[in-house]
Amino acid sequence: MRILFALTYYRPYTSGLTIYVERLARGLVRRGHHVTVLTSQYDPSLPKLEWLDGVRIVRAPVLARVSKGVIMPTFGWLATRLALEHDAMSLHLPQFDAPGLALRGRILKQPVVLTYHSDLKLPPGLLNQVANRVVNVTNQLAAALATRIVAYTQDFADSSPYLRRWHKKVTIIPPPIEVANVPEEEIHAFRRRWNLQGPVIGMAARLAAEKGVEILLEALPRILAVYPTARVLFAGQHEHVLGEEEYARRLAPLLDQFRDHWTFLGILSPKEMAAFFPNLDVLVVPSLNSTETFGLVQVEAMLCGTPTVASNLPGVRQPPLMTGMGKVVPVGDAVALANAILEVIAHRAHYVRPRAEIMALFSTERTVTEYEQLFRQLGVAS
Repeated sequence: MRILFALTYYRPYTSGLTIYVERLARGLVRRGHHVTVLTSQYDPSLPKLEWLDGVRIVRAPVLARVSKGVIMPTFGWLATRLALEHDAMSLHLPQFDAPGLALRGRILKQPVVLTYHSDLKLPPGLLNQVANRVVNVTNQLAAALATRIVAYTQDFADSSPYLRRWHKKVTIIPPPIEVANVPEEEIHAFRRRWNLQGPVIGMAARLAAEKGVEILLEALPRILAVYPTARVLFAGQHEHVLGEEEYARRLAPLLDQFRDHWTFLGILSPKEMAAFFPNLDVLVVPSLNSTETFGLVQVEAMLCGTPTVASNLPGVRQPPLMTGMGKVVPVGDAVALANAILEVIAHRAHYVRPRAEIMALFSTERTVTEYEQLFRQLGVAS
């Protein structure tokens, strides 16, 4: 198969969406398929053409930005040229350019598979409100032109107004999950490096408004009253996050207040993440809205033996509910979050499940197999 992937941001940009697509693209290449990723050159220092792990990456230069969106004058020309070289498309929403790509697929009689990763809910502001509406319209157009739409879970598909409207096209494929193998010594070295003593609470995300970082900050006093040496390790980009400057400024006083109990680790490599998860007593995903639809890091943590506490959002609640390896709390409820974290820390063994049970539900190989089967059902030759 020759499959054209398209999404606004791709690696080295770090988000659940980019990690998902990277794993899927690499997995298909390992199966002998040809994969090209068409994306933005969001950082001018990135090459316009690059090969990574057998995946060809084509980046369109960015002329201007609108919030987290980008304007790429050459994107249409690149899309046409690349569409002619491929047999099928894998488009990843939300994406402003998706309708144009889907139309090209329709004209060329190619299967177009949309993967709907999340709703777009930009921070308050007139420009962001306009951007939200424009992307919602383009997503609807893309769905009308698409052959199939992939969602992570039936839970999210049933709750999403977008997916409910197109339910006849929806196929459920669980997301790709993998964790690097690291020796015990590297796990111990990570603990020594960061001088981890008391209970350790983890977050793995960008410092972004939808992630609910302030809910964990508001929960900390209740946790510290029970465990005075408790500490939060935050893995992920926390400085210069696109479109989140105002959010970072708003959180700064609270972060300063808890500076002795909160450590920013920055962006970690896959091996560092595999050493990060086992050093946690619990991982939290206190997300606030449907821009978070699953939380891949939850399953990654579970594969390393670490339970999670997640917001009661469609999709996000599924890893702890499906595995029994954690708790679900009301959205935006700092008291409930604190209580759940304290419960998991106090009775951690009760929430741990065998790794094999988690792997039976989620793996990159399972995801790749199901996408491969879907493209074949749609008539794409191997």
